[in-house]
Amino acid sequence: MSVTIRPMQSGDVNTVAAVHLAAFPGFFLSFLGPRFLREVYRAMLADPETIAFVAADGESIAGFVAGSMSAGLYRRAARRRWLRFAFASLGAVLRRPWIAPRLLRALYAPPAPATEGAPLIALAVDPRAQGTGAGKLLTSTFVGEARRRGARAVVLTTDRDGNDAVNAFYRAQGFALAHEKVTPEGRAINEYILYI
Repeated sequence: MSVTIRPMQSGDVNTVAAVHLAAFPGFFLSFLGPRFLREVYRAMLADPETIAFVAADGESIAGFVAGSMSAGLYRRAARRRWLRFAFASLGAVLRRPWIAPRLLRALYAPPAPATEGAPLIALAVDPRAQGTGAGKLLTSTFVGEARRRGARAVVLTTDRDGNDAVNAFYRAQGFALAHEKVTPEGRAINEYILYI
C-alpha cells in the first residue's frame, strides 16, 4: 500500500470520522458518535487556523492529521456552531447524562496553560493501514505546514498509560516530553513538543 498526502477536504469528513472511530474506539469523542465527529471535522475545516491532511491510498483514506496554529480550536468552533454540536451530541448525552459537564468543559473551557506551539490535535491511521508509514508522513506534513505558517513548535498530548507504542512513535518523530498532567477524569497525559 502506498499513500499520498493531500489537504483534507469537506468531502473527506465522513471517512475521516470513520477512521477516527476505528483508531480511537474507547475515547470520549468516539463515544459521542459519528455524527458528532463529523461536526468536529467540519468545524475544523471551517476554521482558518486549521492544519489538516489525509493520507490517501487511491480512492480510500488510510489516515489523517488535524490541528491548528493556536490553542482554542474547539472553543472557537463551539462558539460558531453550538447548535450543531448540541444536536450532534444529544443522543450520547441522553444515554449518559453524566458526560454533559465533560462535553461542555471540552468545548467551552479556555485552553489550559500549555507549552506554546501549534497543537496537533488528532492523528489517526486506519488499523488496516498500520505499518504503511502513513502516520510518519502525516506527522511530518503537519510539522512542515506549521513551520511554513510561522510556528516555532508543534505540541500534542497523548495518554501516558497503556499507550507505549504511541508515545514511542512521537519520540521517534523527534518530539520531547514537555509536561505530564492528570485530567479531572483521572487520565494521565503526556504533553510533547517538537521545536521547528
